[in-house]
Amino acid sequence: GGIVTKDRTKRARHLLLTPDPRNYPAASEKEERAAESRFLCCYDVSLNEDGTLKHYEQVSPNSPVKEGSVRWYGYLELAEESPWYNNQTYADTLDSGSIRKFIEVTHEAYLKHNGAEFGKTIPSIFTDEPQFTHKTALGFAFEKKDIILPWTDNLPETYRREYGENLLEKLPELLWDLPEGKPSVTRYQYHAHISERFAEAFSDQLGGWCEEKGLKLTGHMLSEPTLQSQTASLGEVMRSLGSFQLPGIDMLCDAREYTTAKQAQSVSHQFGREGVTSELYGVTNWDFDFRGHKLAGDWQAALGVTVRVPHLSWVTMLGEAKRDYPASIHYQSPWFREYPLIENHFARLNTVMTRGKAKVKVGVIHPVESYWLHWGPQEQTSAIRKHLDGNFANLTDWLLFGQIDFDYISEPLLPRQCETGGAPLKVGAMEYDVILVPGCETLRSTTVERLRAFAQAGGKLLFLGSVPTLVDAVPSGAGKELAASAQVIGFSEYEILCALEPERLVEIVDQNGARTNGLLTQMRTDGDREWLFIAHGRQPVQPMWDPRIALLGKDVLPQENITIRISGEYIPTLYNTMTGEIVPLQCAYQNGKTEIRYSFYPHDSILIRLEKGRRPAGEGVSFAKAIAPFRLGHNSLAARDADTPFFAKARVTLSEPNVLLLDQAESSMDGPWQPKEEILRLDNQMRDALGYPHRKNHVAQPWVIEAVPNTHTLRLRFTVESEIEVSGASLAVEYLEATDIEWNGEKVSKDITGWYVDERIHTVKLPVIRKGENTLILTMPFGQRTNTENCFILGDFGVKAIGSRAVITQPVRELVFGDITTQGLPFYGGNVEYHLEAEAGENGLTIRTPHYRGALVGVSLDGKRVGSIVFAPYTLHVDAAPGKHEITLTLFGNRVNTFGTVHNCNTGWTWFGPDSWRTFGDEFSYEYKLKETGILKSPEVIKE
Repeated sequence: GGIVTKDRTKRARHLLLTPDPRNYPAASEKEERAAESRFLCCYDVSLNEDGTLKHYEQVSPNSPVKEGSVRWYGYLELAEESPWYNNQTYADTLDSGSIRKFIEVTHEAYLKHNGAEFGKTIPSIFTDEPQFTHKTALGFAFEKKDIILPWTDNLPETYRREYGENLLEKLPELLWDLPEGKPSVTRYQYHAHISERFAEAFSDQLGGWCEEKGLKLTGHMLSEPTLQSQTASLGEVMRSLGSFQLPGIDMLCDAREYTTAKQAQSVSHQFGREGVTSELYGVTNWDFDFRGHKLAGDWQAALGVTVRVPHLSWVTMLGEAKRDYPASIHYQSPWFREYPLIENHFARLNTVMTRGKAKVKVGVIHPVESYWLHWGPQEQTSAIRKHLDGNFANLTDWLLFGQIDFDYISEPLLPRQCETGGAPLKVGAMEYDVILVPGCETLRSTTVERLRAFAQAGGKLLFLGSVPTLVDAVPSGAGKELAASAQVIGFSEYEILCALEPERLVEIVDQNGARTNGLLTQMRTDGDREWLFIAHGRQPVQPMWDPRIALLGKDVLPQENITIRISGEYIPTLYNTMTGEIVPLQCAYQNGKTEIRYSFYPHDSILIRLEKGRRPAGEGVSFAKAIAPFRLGHNSLAARDADTPFFAKARVTLSEPNVLLLDQAESSMDGPWQPKEEILRLDNQMRDALGYPHRKNHVAQPWVIEAVPNTHTLRLRFTVESEIEVSGASLAVEYLEATDIEWNGEKVSKDITGWYVDERIHTVKLPVIRKGENTLILTMPFGQRTNTENCFILGDFGVKAIGSRAVITQPVRELVFGDITTQGLPFYGGNVEYHLEAEAGENGLTIRTPHYRGALVGVSLDGKRVGSIVFAPYTLHVDAAPGKHEITLTLFGNRVNTFGTVHNCNTGWTWFGPDSWRTFGDEFSYEYKLKETGILKSPEVIKE
């Protein structure tokens, strides 16, 4: 927030290595912590023909450059001020004193005002994306460009204390590789030391403070998923998460980051934490539906997430806030009262997933420290870096989707969690029967000691692909020695899973007998019983044997038949987390394993309780169903059943007034009218003219921008076309108190009549909208804190969007089944009720509506809500008396075409934050780019 770093001594700083000298003063060795950038050192560097280091030497900056060398300078630089940090800078997260000040300013303030509720109403305190200054590297060994590495004032002193060396003498080894593939011990030690300094200063201090105050430190780090990303911004993510009482992750854009989740889950397991926090659903846009919410939550639950932090619920949509990573899981979304459907599922699930202890037999040494060895020029290291990161991702994927659960083991944390080794290897609260070393080039000596004791005690040690040749980055025969009492196997999915088969707890095979490749499992021991949770870990996919199948999208999803094999004999009971039902499951026993046959769909997950014993044959409920052949166009020539009516169209009711979006206007800033422009582009033009910064991702919060009188006047002129005369319409506008409104030359009263979507978007009554052209003029003061925003006309009318124009038309009273944006509702974001008549038989009726674009479909019978259609197979059976009934299908809408990126024409865009509303060039279109919305196909109502 910029408060701590008003003190320049607390600002983030970095090491700048550059061939271009800066005019910074030198600093004496005894100088106190300085508040300014300064000179540190310089070097003459010469390279071999292959770009490796030939010679380097620390020299005086005033000495002549040695022949064949290039002079490089080292400076300590303070971070530059940025609006992202409220016109201040990030704090020095490598310095304990800076973080102590942060705690004093922030955490102590909460303690003062709310400390009595710590550990009660307030169980935890959240931290978001702590990091250090990101490391950069050369692209080409011979290029001359600035390189930035994380640094703090006393880093050389603490480095010398830890390693007995002068880091400043060897800095070139951080940039260039040594010849003949020789590893740089200095480079390795620098990365290790930076990682440790960061964890000690930030996580250890905050975690210790929270522990002392009865709180849990939770939240997540930055850039956890790859070896490259965590090396650049954290060093090693698990080391920092070890001080969190509730480690966490952040999952944006509906990503599938299995490594991110597994690292946090491993820390949680080993430190005996109750689970993992996830900040989830961020940056998914308004149209992320309930199918997405469940799938994204399910795979994370399988990987340990028990505390859900849904992103996000807005206090207000006023100004720029409405573009802060929607959708709002709050009253601004028309489906928010339906959200218990999702949250109750996870509440039921997590009553189980927080019980007992995860059953994990396999540990994997985390390979990030071998990656540090290769943080050199991309020209020479990109191939090995890509290889190491590929191995990291592949191993995680192979084990998880091969149904071999495992934990990563952090080398810097291992001595804290495991004193001596032995078999099984006890790492904190966990015990591992098997340890994998995944192609690591170097291991810590502390790790080697524990692996040696593990192997000597009979533990199963597997080296994948190769054996480490280094210990602490120094050549050593210890890896070869360890391999003599271990197995060395190829780094392949087949060899790894074969080697781990004796440790398998669960196996899931498809209807053809092949092991599934999309399901994640978690098994937990809870007293004398066990629990098994199975979730879909990937986005729904279609059978790949028909190449046309990709055309079907997410609406046509096949039933899946699986066989679940569990080591041991158990009595299984299904816990239906969507309904709360508890059902005994039929099973069979073979070769000491329990077999359960089950049928489900790609949005489903399964929770099974396992009691030791055997269930008599035939007892329990069978969920195994025969699957009809699934082919594109299957039964396409069959006649429609006479008892299944076809609905060409339906009478409809809207839950709120229809809306005409006003987002392009002529403008006048203290002068003549300018041509029509899209509002946010127009806002940028006004700011450019006045020398104000743009509103975008990196913008200071309003409370730190000085409030000065607005000396400029902005007028916006909208032309509203209508094919009909409309009475009773309203105008929705922000900042009404500062805005004068004129309609067709008539001043409009600013008496508030209500609000639209958000309580701060006020409505006023408009005069009659006449047939033909109408003119709306808004007049407002303009300053740096002004938010120029779209406004909306609301009323009982239709709207036709044609290119970049929108015209008011006749009201919408009925719809055909299909996209509503082409049927008078292009910008409508509320709910739509489709009213149908159908006949029930002796056994009621069944409703199917697999093709929809909205959050979900609610179903009512004769005016009474009877259920929802959300997930495949998109079917709801309704107990209804024989005879005719009115069926109402409510398509719960979203605000994507009202407040979304309607001028962003990049269909591949996935990051929906403030800047995605401000595209340029080929990514911008004045023509409206609307998302398909509605029940897209005639529903089936089957008489039973």
